[in-house]
Amino acid sequence: MTFDHAGEYRALRTRVIDVVRDCDDDTLTSASPATPEWCVRDVLAHLSGVCTDIVTGNLDGVASDPWTAAQVESRRDWPIARLLDEWEEQGANVERVIRGVPDLPDWNTFLFDASTHEQDIRCALDAPGFRNAEPIVSLVDNMVDGIGQKLTNDGAGSLRFEFDGGDVVVTGDGDPTTTVRLSRFELFRAATGRRSLAQVCAYDWEPEPRPEYLIVATTLFRPRTTDLVE
Repeated sequence: MTFDHAGEYRALRTRVIDVVRDCDDDTLTSASPATPEWCVRDVLAHLSGVCTDIVTGNLDGVASDPWTAAQVESRRDWPIARLLDEWEEQGANVERVIRGVPDLPDWNTFLFDASTHEQDIRCALDAPGFRNAEPIVSLVDNMVDGIGQKLTNDGAGSLRFEFDGGDVVVTGDGDPTTTVRLSRFELFRAATGRRSLAQVCAYDWEPEPRPEYLIVATTLFRPRTTDLVE
């Protein structure tokens, strides 16, 4: 069964807008600890700008730093209501595009980015939620498959994940000699550069991880240089 990227994105957008709609300007322009180069409002500008760029076909340099920086800068002086209205309108348009081509692998990347920034905003506003629910669960399970492929390609054996709730996943090649116990949310945040290497090393590893197993913190982005506690 095809994963409902469009439905999950609509639910995510609704959640985030509900969280930020009544925030004052000081809150929206406060620093976002998970993305120190952006304030909360900048993260929203990026989320909305991605949708507009997809709908208008502005995909030259997609996902690059200049591409995302342009989304933020072009909306710098917009009232927050205009920004959220744009996201509602263009987000709905993107959902229609997704439903037209639901199996496009790029939708995983799109939803991964949006889910990351939902949690960035929740971190900044001290409004935790939806940490171990869809879409994070499915996205992390796909990511674990990718970690296993990398371990296999590198001849690094296999790794056993014990997630909250009793779920156990072994990925890689052969019988695992190392186990790490954590939540899917923690793995999600580590893989997206929201945890320091020290934090990752402090997870419940048995035995202590070999260097190649720290791929859990370098799958997508580099680890932070400072700890982020959520």
